[in-house]
Amino acid sequence: MNKNTILIKKYFEENSFVGSTIESFNNFIENDLQDILNENRDIIPTIIPPDVDEFKIKFDKIWITKPEITEADGSKRVLFPAEARLRKLTYSAPCFIEVSSHINGVQRESFTSLIGNIPIMLKSKFCHLHGLSKEELVAHCEDPNDFGGYFIINGSEKVVISIEDLAANKFLVERESSGPSQFTGKVFSEKGSFKIPHTIERMKDGIFYLSFTRVKRVPLILILKALGVLKDETIMKMVSTEKQYEDVLINLYEFLDVKNEEDAMDKIAKTIGITQSKDIRMERMNEIIDKYLLPHLGTEQKNRTAKAHNLCKMMRKFIDVANGDRNTDDKDHYMNKRLKLSGDLLADLLRTNLKVLIADLLYNFQRTVKRGKFPSIKVIIREKLLTSRIYSAMATGSWVGGRKGISQRMDRLNNIAALSHLQRIISPLSASQENFEARELHATHLGRLCPIETPEGTNIGLRKNLALLCKTTYNSDEEELLKIVKNMGVKMPSVEK
Repeated sequence: MNKNTILIKKYFEENSFVGSTIESFNNFIENDLQDILNENRDIIPTIIPPDVDEFKIKFDKIWITKPEITEADGSKRVLFPAEARLRKLTYSAPCFIEVSSHINGVQRESFTSLIGNIPIMLKSKFCHLHGLSKEELVAHCEDPNDFGGYFIINGSEKVVISIEDLAANKFLVERESSGPSQFTGKVFSEKGSFKIPHTIERMKDGIFYLSFTRVKRVPLILILKALGVLKDETIMKMVSTEKQYEDVLINLYEFLDVKNEEDAMDKIAKTIGITQSKDIRMERMNEIIDKYLLPHLGTEQKNRTAKAHNLCKMMRKFIDVANGDRNTDDKDHYMNKRLKLSGDLLADLLRTNLKVLIADLLYNFQRTVKRGKFPSIKVIIREKLLTSRIYSAMATGSWVGGRKGISQRMDRLNNIAALSHLQRIISPLSASQENFEARELHATHLGRLCPIETPEGTNIGLRKNLALLCKTTYNSDEEELLKIVKNMGVKMPSVEK
């Protein structure tokens, strides 16, 4: 056996073709589950008993065990994939949550509740087959060369197909073929359940406008002043310390009369059609600015400085591209794309369905309180609600956000077909539209995507496959990165009002 053969053998002993998919599922269970719970940690009912001043339900901790089955007589035992296939069962593990209720700031009850079952990916850390030798796999009626990376739903083997999408939280400027603005800058601000598109445009009068959620074409300078950057000199410096941009001066001159944050907020409120009293206008504008403007930078008032700096950076990039000093962004460059693997897609599914579970819990609680009773939280959590919704999505392939065909029956024609199916990536673009550039082979696909395997016909170039030795990486922890750069002496910017 030569050295190359030994190296190749060693590589495949330690790495799997579907290692990235399995790792994404492990990350979902180990990290994303708790993060999703933390987003919905405190639940405050609007209807509470008259003798209670404050009532709060708190979700403290979430975890899952390994797959098991409850038989008709109530006994529980370990479930292996081979039995799930034969008996048309779902290979899933129970998911538990630690819940506590608080009356007037004092804990009333605390208990552990089963909230549902989560399908488990074969060969992941939470699967009974994880770490077994070839002999042990054969003993459990499994093919020792099976890759794993799929699920068993009602006895059927299901693959959750990866999705390719534009990178979130990244500002891209492109040329428009029609419309009032020659160029547009777009960023999808994504954090937890928020995914909000932001668009920057420059009209023929030279004024920059920002659109996000229900806020349509509001002057960008007004937004900056509402965020607390009131001095024109400060705005100029935040855009660039090296040179003065005439385009920014034109915008500043247009809004010289806006002297404080309240005036800016009021002007924005009137622009977007909020016609209530001034107090309500201010309250709604504060909520829009903090919650829906660039939520990936934070959703609290203290994050306004960071939002102002980022908007100025975006304005500078837009002007540079419009003046020909920088190139427009290539949306098809893989630097500007991100893959959502099965773990990320399951996180989206659970996030949506956990909100449904919470809404149901609140409805049951408030309905009982209206009857003059004070229920225990234990009896109003419906465990089958979450389970049935997750199973339904996995069985039909209909996912949150109106996506179809995310979960597919695994192609078992032969071993190569199964591997190909596990490595598949689909683009959210419509197959009925031309989108020539999106379908073309891009130089950045090399080593990441297979240059040959794509179907003929309407899906050509939209349905792709990962290269055999391709590996995916995860986003770095932002807080850890910030700690590192702060320790290196980097100072966070502040704003002069």
